[in-house]
Amino acid sequence: MKQIILRYISPYYKRMGMGFLIKFFGTIMDLCIPYILAYIIDTVIPMRNRNMVLFWGLLMLICSGVAVSFNIIANRMASKVSSDATEVIRHDLFSKIMYLSNAQTDYFTKPSLISRMTSDTYNLHQMFGRIQRLGVRAPILLIGGICVTFTLDAAMACVLLATLPLLGFITVYVSRRSIPMYAGLQEANDRFVRMVREDIAGIRVIKALSKTEYETEKFRDINKEVVERERKNGMVMAVINPSMNILLNLGLVGVILVGAYRVNAGTSEVGKILAFTTYFTIILNAMLSISKMFTVLSKAIASGDRIWQVLECGDDMQVIETSVMRTSEMEIASSKEGSDTGEKRTEQAEEQSEERKEEQNKAQKEAPIEETICFDHVTFSYLKGGEANIRDLSFCINKGETLGIIGEIGSGKSTIVNLMMRMYDVDQGCVRISGKDVRSYQPKALKAKFGVVFQNDTIFEDTIAGNVTLGRELSEEEIQEALLYARASEFVENRADKASEALNIKGANLSGGQKQRVLIARAMAAKPEILILDDSSSALDYRTDAQLRRGIKEHFPDTTLVMIAQRVSSIRNADHILVLEDGVPIGYGTHEELMDNCEVYSEISKMQTGESM
Repeated sequence: MKQIILRYISPYYKRMGMGFLIKFFGTIMDLCIPYILAYIIDTVIPMRNRNMVLFWGLLMLICSGVAVSFNIIANRMASKVSSDATEVIRHDLFSKIMYLSNAQTDYFTKPSLISRMTSDTYNLHQMFGRIQRLGVRAPILLIGGICVTFTLDAAMACVLLATLPLLGFITVYVSRRSIPMYAGLQEANDRFVRMVREDIAGIRVIKALSKTEYETEKFRDINKEVVERERKNGMVMAVINPSMNILLNLGLVGVILVGAYRVNAGTSEVGKILAFTTYFTIILNAMLSISKMFTVLSKAIASGDRIWQVLECGDDMQVIETSVMRTSEMEIASSKEGSDTGEKRTEQAEEQSEERKEEQNKAQKEAPIEETICFDHVTFSYLKGGEANIRDLSFCINKGETLGIIGEIGSGKSTIVNLMMRMYDVDQGCVRISGKDVRSYQPKALKAKFGVVFQNDTIFEDTIAGNVTLGRELSEEEIQEALLYARASEFVENRADKASEALNIKGANLSGGQKQRVLIARAMAAKPEILILDDSSSALDYRTDAQLRRGIKEHFPDTTLVMIAQRVSSIRNADHILVLEDGVPIGYGTHEELMDNCEVYSEISKMQTGESM
């Protein structure tokens, strides 16, 4: 929480300081009003001077006007600061989420990130505003009110002051208990958001399988947990207000009793008693405001910690780049273990490194690298230390060639795509794109090489053209070409508003095949170096599928194509076909080679084509 304040509130210190100053003077005016009233009752009225009464009454009116005006101005300034600061926090948090690696996203979970973007930032917004509006006013009213009561009558002020230590103890004790409870509540809210998100996304499946009651029961359980946590938090925080009311009312009773005795003894005056009751009300409201502020602060501290966890999340790119550099240095050093001294080993390593660089530069000049994708003994697991999802995978694809990948569900097909695009980093081995380790690329430069259609890709609530461009600066001609090559122009032209027609969320007003063709058009629109189609033709008929593949070869001859498919017909003409089973390559070659050498591939092909086995 401290880091968030230092980073996001510090730019507004001057504006906040001005607001605090205005709020300070407005609060002082509020404190002057009961004092002036006591002076009028005890001193001015006995003088029977109407002009003096009018003068002091006018002064009270001026103090009230200044107090109201200054407080309104300060509150508006506070709202502006809290809104601006929260806007920057949301922007930075959203930007950070967009650049999180897949592993980091899996760690935080998507529902939790949504909750941090919404309810947690709202809690911070509430805290920023409350601290500026009441963080100055309430303490000044509390401390100022006590100080003024001492100037009026020290004996009665001591009675009131005796209750404050107990009030402070209750506030601090309850607040310290509430902060971890609010953190637990936010975690429960994360699970609540996750379930609602999943059920709404899959509502058609739930209805189709008649599982409405089942999902309703699951929702009832998570909803009950959230309500129970909220109830416990509310019960803890509810202790503050009644405790304050009881203690302050007891103090007021004591003040009135002591004041009555002192007025009766002639050592005090009626106006002071009236002022004391007014100041008591001011002090009571100030304490209640402080207690509410602690409630908001407890929520904000828990939310701030959750937001900062995302904001301070390290950049995997820098970490991996550093580890790659260190690994290469260690390899150079280990290659010179036979040297006599450390200095000689370093010098020889540097000389060999320079020679190697010169040789590589000469080789690049003499023969440009044609190799586009290379997996070099790659092993990877989504769970660190768990069973490998990809084991010892090696293959190389040259520019303009086509790689087909086939295998059973869960065999690691989509994982290969994730590793190519560096959605995740390999555990062993390396992945090279255009001859360079993917970890040496800037993320934006690496992603720019790819056009990709993921297995469960997304259609956004936008026009067909907007879904194709996706914010990229593409001309109308490029959009139409992409739709044409993806075999989407046919159904687009038949629609009422063509490419400008708005689509529903997730393309609910498109068929499965139409969705896939729009997604393929999006992937091809920027003419990428590498085109990845991850099971993106499963909803296409055989004729359209064949036309699509033929069009890609014809119009994108230099584009390297990676096609993941369940149908052998979609990849049989590929230059290379990779067969996976449980993350292990069990076949690699052309269709003809695999029919002779890979029993699994041969069985799949014969089953799908209807040939006798």
